[in-house]
Amino acid sequence: MLRHLCKFIFIVCISFYTIIASAQQSNVYTFDKAVSVPGDGGYDYLFIDQVNNKLFVSHGATVNVIDIATETVVATISDMKGVHGIATVNSAGKGFISDGKANSVVVFDINTFKKIKTIKLSGKKPDAIMYDPFSNKVFAFNGGSDNVSVIDVDSLKETNVIPLDGAPEFAVSDGRGKIYDNLEDKNLLKTIDSKSLKVINTWPLTNCLAPSGLAIDTVNKRLFTVGADSKNLLVLDAESGKIINTLPIGSGVDAVVFDEATKLILASCGDGVTTIIKQESADKYVIVQKLSTPKRARTMALDTKTHKIYLSVADFVPGARTVVPNSFKVLIYKMIQ
Repeated sequence: MLRHLCKFIFIVCISFYTIIASAQQSNVYTFDKAVSVPGDGGYDYLFIDQVNNKLFVSHGATVNVIDIATETVVATISDMKGVHGIATVNSAGKGFISDGKANSVVVFDINTFKKIKTIKLSGKKPDAIMYDPFSNKVFAFNGGSDNVSVIDVDSLKETNVIPLDGAPEFAVSDGRGKIYDNLEDKNLLKTIDSKSLKVINTWPLTNCLAPSGLAIDTVNKRLFTVGADSKNLLVLDAESGKIINTLPIGSGVDAVVFDEATKLILASCGDGVTTIIKQESADKYVIVQKLSTPKRARTMALDTKTHKIYLSVADFVPGARTVVPNSFKVLIYKMIQ
């Protein structure tokens, strides 16, 4: 009897350690380092200029610029009122910053980081901002007026306004004339024709509450949108709006990115988890890791060259929304080789 009991315990132990080993092997990302960033303001979007290897960090009334190669802060674009998003147009040598509190977009030189012009918008509280290469235009999504300001890259003027009938969040381009945008307050996804500058589709995001982050797989024509309140990620057909799959993630999600090379989808959540999902096919997805991150580290950018991800976060006074002075930083996570 004792011999059989010992054999049983041995088998259980082997099985347990096999499960642990398998779980560890499934981890694909690990913490690399933290880069201290000066200033104590709030934080929002991060954006990577892959051509020039620069990471732009939204930070209160400034944008901090980090050189990806050296992982050090190399410049600061300052004297704005309330920064949200950043976009660059390499062919024009220009960058664009949405200054929400000033109802404007600030244009800067992507080599010197000096301001070129401030474009006053008719829209209110610009938040997300992006460049669409198909139309060669910049789109600023106005959370305070439920519309989109269209900016001409050459004249640096607002040329059009597209009504959305809802508060816009993240937006992505398919590079072929379509722009997709989440409406956070309506749980909807809008499709914009970037040539006609009109909304051509409106799709319901069923059971996706307060959709924020949005990413796209242009090859398989799939959209990945995340619900901050419903704690889930939806996979949608980018042509029909059909929901293909729903996966659980953490709460308070903001950003989601898709790495075409590794077929990984990463959703950064405010509760201290970045959920990592593997795309096994256009319609099949599996969670491979729940990466532990600090709470409130919910904004993220992906370097498609190194596959590193960057999350911004600050320390907060316990039980308050007050930032601990000199605690703001960008956290870097790398793939496990």
